[in-house]
Amino acid sequence: MAATTNDTTEERRRRVLLGPLPAGFLRADSDGPAESVDVDYEAALALQQQLCGATMPPAGPPLTARLSVTIVQAKLVKNYGLTRMDPYVRLRVGHCIYETQTDPSGGKTPKWNKMIHCLLPPGVNSIYLEIFDECSFTMDELIAWTHIQIPAAVLNGETHEDWYPLNGKQGDGVEGMVNLVLSYSVGPAAVPTFPPVLVVPSTGMGYATMPMYPAGTPHTYPQQQPQQPQQPQPITEEELAQIYEMFPSIDKDVIKSVAEVNRGNKEATINSLLQMSE
Repeated sequence: MAATTNDTTEERRRRVLLGPLPAGFLRADSDGPAESVDVDYEAALALQQQLCGATMPPAGPPLTARLSVTIVQAKLVKNYGLTRMDPYVRLRVGHCIYETQTDPSGGKTPKWNKMIHCLLPPGVNSIYLEIFDECSFTMDELIAWTHIQIPAAVLNGETHEDWYPLNGKQGDGVEGMVNLVLSYSVGPAAVPTFPPVLVVPSTGMGYATMPMYPAGTPHTYPQQQPQQPQQPQPITEEELAQIYEMFPSIDKDVIKSVAEVNRGNKEATINSLLQMSE
């Protein structure tokens, strides 16, 4: 019995394959061509790369188109009411509406010198502007309005200043003029925009809107959480060149000095120069 067992063991050992394994070891036999294995491998590799690419974060921050509108002043043909009007401006860009401060007793020559940074949605190439007279005991009265096409030069990066005719009770284009400075930029949304106001139906002329004000505080925006003050970005040579174009009558050395006094803050520099040129 022991001899039979030893013979069986020796026979099994003789059948053991010694040396390197063949190329087809443990591979299932297939009736198809051998190239199908390579095709399946390439398809699996492509699927893996596609899935990995879908989870990768985008390269860099998203870009945002931003329109800057400086509402300088207006010259109106008539003062409506018994006293001098208190005008302010509402600006609509896309579906958002922004406001300037009120010029008390501005009358027919109100001045605001207000720069508004607003997002420019894709496909929007015009803005709508309204001038209201702030009233204490009645609804604010719409004085004048206009629809302005954004000049192509502005969308190409140039700063554009012009006087635009106003429509109103006197007729189209004869209610007065408004002075605007327009500029356009594309980049990360680093400059905060002003909060929009609420649009409500009205029976008056033009677009009627009502700002979202806190109770008992007219023409002030909702209080926001206090934030840490940020240092203003130093003004660039390109922005300085744009300011030169906006104020050709002021010496360039004076403009540089004003920019240094305002610590390179572009908006503060423009406002200071506007006050100097009045």
